[in-house]
Amino acid sequence: MKVIIKENYDELSKEAAKMVEKQLRGKKNSVLGLATGATPLGTYKELVRLFKDEDLSFKDVSSFNLDEYIGLDENNENSYRYFMSENLFKLIDIKKENTYVPNGMANNPIEAGMEYDRTILENGGIDLQILGIGSNGHIAFNEPAKSLSLGTTLVRLAKATIQDNARFFDNIKDVPTEAITMGIGSIMRARKIILLASGKNKADIIGKLLNSPSITTNIPASLLLLHPNVTIICDKDAYSRVNK
Repeated sequence: MKVIIKENYDELSKEAAKMVEKQLRGKKNSVLGLATGATPLGTYKELVRLFKDEDLSFKDVSSFNLDEYIGLDENNENSYRYFMSENLFKLIDIKKENTYVPNGMANNPIEAGMEYDRTILENGGIDLQILGIGSNGHIAFNEPAKSLSLGTTLVRLAKATIQDNARFFDNIKDVPTEAITMGIGSIMRARKIILLASGKNKADIIGKLLNSPSITTNIPASLLLLHPNVTIICDKDAYSRVNK
């Protein structure tokens, strides 16, 4: 595991975008794993700039998002499909049919999750996966638990995650309590992984992850310690409680 510490969020975002750019320059038809939430927004903004100013093309790229809320369709402003369209997809030259987001409106979310994993494999697997990390250590919507799912599946969101995500909704009662998410196995099959962490609110969990590295399902992100090619990019605030 490699750890990169940047001065601030802007530098973190540019570092992550630079790694994505390197991947796409080396393999035009790369398969990207994408995350939503506040943390990757700066990275997506920088990728849009690289597309507009430096001819970084996404026309042969396929992308797979980590998760989607149950009950929200692509026209709902709080859905992750809508988030990705507004913040990245419609601003670059990626083909919509090559962008995949779990179906939050599926009649059978568990079967839809299995189909999602099959589609990833049919596309050759994920070359580079971008992750954020929750304040409770979740990656995607894999919440702390005694056991974790391997494949993409239906999950119930932890109270801490609902509270964290309430800032995106008018009322906490509007936050969905379930989602379809890539499982730990789906994430770990990615050939490269970038984990982004920014701000003092992520300092506790990054400290727990890096101060005494061990594997526990109580910190789902700790499973990444088993992966052969993970880069954690933190700003100084997020890194502030790591033992020097």
